[in-house]
Amino acid sequence: MAEETILVVDDDEKICNLVSIYLQNDGYKVITVHSGKAAVQVVNEQDIALIVLDVMMPEKDGIETCLAIREQHHMPIIFLSAKAEDMDKIHGLSTGADDYITKPFNPLELLARVKSQLRRYRKYNDEDKYSSYTEIGNLKVNEDTRQVFVGDKEIRLTPKEFDILSLLVRNKGKVFSLEKIYEMVWQEEFYKSDNTIMVHITRIREKIEEDPKRPIYIKTVWGVGYKI
Repeated sequence: MAEETILVVDDDEKICNLVSIYLQNDGYKVITVHSGKAAVQVVNEQDIALIVLDVMMPEKDGIETCLAIREQHHMPIIFLSAKAEDMDKIHGLSTGADDYITKPFNPLELLARVKSQLRRYRKYNDEDKYSSYTEIGNLKVNEDTRQVFVGDKEIRLTPKEFDILSLLVRNKGKVFSLEKIYEMVWQEEFYKSDNTIMVHITRIREKIEEDPKRPIYIKTVWGVGYKI
């Protein structure tokens, strides 16, 4: 199995170092950051298998960070928190975390929780990542998990990018105007001067097409709109 990367987020550098030592000794690659903003940036740029996330941080706390990450990503998140009340745990888990450990904590228990969450996540992915998808050439779109694959490589799309691609894929061969795409995805009135759709199509092509300038999936129908 390829080395998995775990992101440790805590404004206390000593805790980051302690957790890193135990995870690295067990064969994991570890990235540490000390703010919620930095955590979101890392998750959007790198392949992270699991996140250990402190709740109480300045500026962007763990709850806000978890919510931001959950807008696009599904990897396990384990909260670390000095708040030990039941309601604090319930609130943390309800925002999208998969587990909640209170400080002070036993690093060996944290390591066991990390392994448990990764096993569960791998099993879920193995069973479900191709369970409900539409396939067009090497392009696979899974509506249930909101995942996109080109071959075996997972492509990360923003929520709106996924919604646009999903709309076109579900209606293969049908041409959609800019106005129709905008109104169906954004649920708002379209303005002729708005180039939002063209920008999003360009970004999608950059992610799924081998040559974005010569797309094989999303075709432009000049003067009309786009189709798969």
